Formats: sequence, structure tokens, C-alpha cells
Amino acid sequence: MNTQHLETDYLIIGSGAVGMAFADVLLTETDANIIIVDKHHKPGGHWNDAYSFVTLHQPSSFYGVSSRELCGGMIDKIGLNKGLSELASGAEVMAYFDKVMRHTFLPSGRVKYFPMCEYKGDGKFSSLLSDTSYEVKVNKKIIDGTYFKTSVPATHTPNFEIADGVKFGPLNDLPSLTTSHNGYVIIGGGKTGIDAVLWLLENHINPDHITWIMPRDAWLIDRKNTQLSRDFFTHTIGAQATQAEAIADAENIEDLFDRLEKGGVLMRIDPNVRPQMFHGATISSEELKQLRHVKNIVRKGRVTRLETDKIYFGDDSIATTPNTMHIDCSARAVPVTETYDVFKGKTVVVQTVRTYQPVFSAAFIAHIEANYDDETVKNELCQVVPIPNHDTDFLVGLVKQMQNQMRWSKEPALREWMINNRLDGFTKLVRASEDTPPEELAILKRLKEAGPKAAANMPKLMGEVMQITAARQAKAANA
Repeated sequence: MNTQHLETDYLIIGSGAVGMAFADVLLTETDANIIIVDKHHKPGGHWNDAYSFVTLHQPSSFYGVSSRELCGGMIDKIGLNKGLSELASGAEVMAYFDKVMRHTFLPSGRVKYFPMCEYKGDGKFSSLLSDTSYEVKVNKKIIDGTYFKTSVPATHTPNFEIADGVKFGPLNDLPSLTTSHNGYVIIGGGKTGIDAVLWLLENHINPDHITWIMPRDAWLIDRKNTQLSRDFFTHTIGAQATQAEAIADAENIEDLFDRLEKGGVLMRIDPNVRPQMFHGATISSEELKQLRHVKNIVRKGRVTRLETDKIYFGDDSIATTPNTMHIDCSARAVPVTETYDVFKGKTVVVQTVRTYQPVFSAAFIAHIEANYDDETVKNELCQVVPIPNHDTDFLVGLVKQMQNQMRWSKEPALREWMINNRLDGFTKLVRASEDTPPEELAILKRLKEAGPKAAANMPKLMGEVMQITAARQAKAANA
């Protein structure tokens, strides 16, 4: 075994979007040296394993690292995302992170990059291709950029049995299919399931030939309300105002979701089925129209076994055929449930400090690391917003985010940093000026007036959330 000894200020584990966003801020705001370790052969993390037709489901303008644009703010002129900010493809994201590494990080002389290496813990990692191992003396911090443990279909092991002879594969396999099938079964109701169904429809598969196994329906965010640019102010900030008003006026959780849906904040595929899942996925109104063409949706819980003629859900089952293609979309993108202090001694565990925005969160945490000394203050500023899973997690995450926003507002320099950071977008958008049009001022007034009322009603709603959570946990324990 060949062991090499290295020294650095920061050791970053993972060159995915989170690790790259963190390193970028350190490069910009400090003079620190950095070592980045990753098991993939190129930067980009899970994008290395993603299906070929994957895209972002947030505007490209607010993804990537702080110092380099991913796109030029283009608006899609065709397709199901028409009229909204473009969504970069997986290939574009991979090329982007490769450029960041080759044209920004490595030329700085302060970054050393070790791809195809496995981190062993305690500052040690080893090559996947040779007998070389490395021991690193870390002068400042070890940055864990792997917390999200993003799961994608290509690397996911299904938690159900698959009999011999069943035509089965991850949605990565769809573009390589060259023969017709009796039908297509999509297993999973999350974002990858949505992508698989849309891909089949765009490739002229009759919706009646698609069976969609959906263990849980999901509340979805209208992508129109996530466009963080001035042109979409009435949609994005209008949705924020509507959301605050819904929380302020809601009698209970069911009433809250009814108000959010009526106000266009959230959507669901089937208006007759009440969702119990929320993962923060976005969808356009045109995509929703297409998905509603699929009528054969199976809601029997999770698949337990696939056979050539039957799909089992415990003791229940539905028919299938030997020539039906079964597509696995059952991986939960971010399967973690526990949260930790972001800062703990010489370790930083990068987590979300703003709801479903891990890249902004990574940049924000790096800024806090670079500009604050007291660990207690750092953790106060970086309270973790849990990754959502159940429908009620929409509210849980919102409460945490509101608490963070209130804390951040007490730091003028931090607020200024957010206004000038391209991954934020939101803070600059809600900043009124003498040039702000009257219609935008009216929306900001709604948001300001609803805020205190929403905060006052939140304890009642959160009390119900705690009851629902306890009932779910009891049901799961007895299952």
C-alpha cells in the first residue's frame, strides 16, 4: 500500500452540487487551501448517474455555484416548460461543473481534486483504481457534502422481489428500448415517476398503455411560482403572499391545503385524491395536463414482488404480462430523515437551511464559516430545515425557514450578502424601492400584513401536525 501525506485547510467530501457550491464561496471569501474528494470520475455528484433525459426542476439561473452562471436567464419557447425559465439538462449541468472545476477551481492553485477516491473517515481516503491511500492533515475543517445521499434509479436497489423473466429496469433504460411492449408500468409516484410518464407520453405512447403505481399521491409546487426574476414577480411573490394568507386564515391542516390549492400555490394530479406526500417537486401546468391523461393509476401501497403475470402489494395484486416493461422510479431522491448541528468542532455537515434549496444552503453555510467565529452563533444562523416527506412537512419546513429568515434579518451584512448572491434571488426580489410598481407594492403589502397573522396561527396548526405525526408513527409501529 502506497500512502501519501497531504495538508490542507479544508477537506471537502463530495464534488456534487453541494460540495462545489461550498468550495466556490471559500475560494471567493477566504485565502484557504482546499482538497476535494469524490468517488465519481467527474464533478457533479449524482448527476453522473442520472438518466439521460433528466433536467433541473428549478430555474437554471439559480443553480450551481455563486461565481458562475449556469445559463443566461433564457425562457423556454417550446415544450411543456414553455414560458418559464429554462431547465438545464443533466448533460448541461455536468458540463457546467466540469468547467467550474477546470476553469475556476484548479487554476486558482488553491484546490486539489481527487476523483475516483473513496473517503474512509478521519481525514483518510483511498484510490478506487490503485493501491494509493491518502492521509490528510486538516488545519481547519472537514466539510461533509454527502449528507443528502441523493438516490437515483441507476444506483438504487429496489426494496421488492423481482422474479426471473420480468422485463424490468430503471428509467435510465427507457431511451435504449428498441422493441415495442404490451405496456409500461411506472413504479413510484415521485419526481422520477413523473419524468418517466412524461417521457413516454412525449414519445407517443398511448396513455392507456401506461400503468402508474403510486403508493402516495404528492402535493406539487406550481413551477410558475418559483421563477425568481422580476418578470415573474406577481406569480412568485404573489404565491408567497397567498401562502402567508392561507396559513393566517386556515382553520386546520385540511383547510390549509385547500386554500393553498385554490390560491395556486400547490397542485395535485388527481383532484379527487388527497395527497399525503410532499417532496418539494415542481411541475408546470402543461405537464400536469399531460399527466392527467394517464387514467390507470394504482394506489395499493408499495410493490412487494414482481412476477411475469402479477404485481404484488402484500396479499393484494394486479395483472401484468411477460412483455410489459416495468420501470423502477421508487428511489427516494433524498432518503435522509435525521438532522444534525451544521457546525460541530472540526466538522461541517452541510444541510438545508432554506426549504428544498441545498445549493443555496451550501453557499450560505460556507459564507457563515468564512465570516463568523463563534460556533454557537454559526449554528443559530444555520438552523436545519428538514427534508420534506409527508404532506405536513410542508408546514414544518416553512416554520423552520421563517425562523431562519427572522434570525438572518438581524444581520445587516448577511442580508446584503444574500441580496448580492445569485443563488438567492428571493431576498433581492422582495426589496422594495422607489421604482417598484404599484401592483408589486400591493403584493408586498399583502405579504407584510399576513406575516404576523400567519405566525399567530402557526402554533395551532403545528399542534395538529404533531398529532398527525404521532398517529402515523403509531400506525407504522403496528404495521
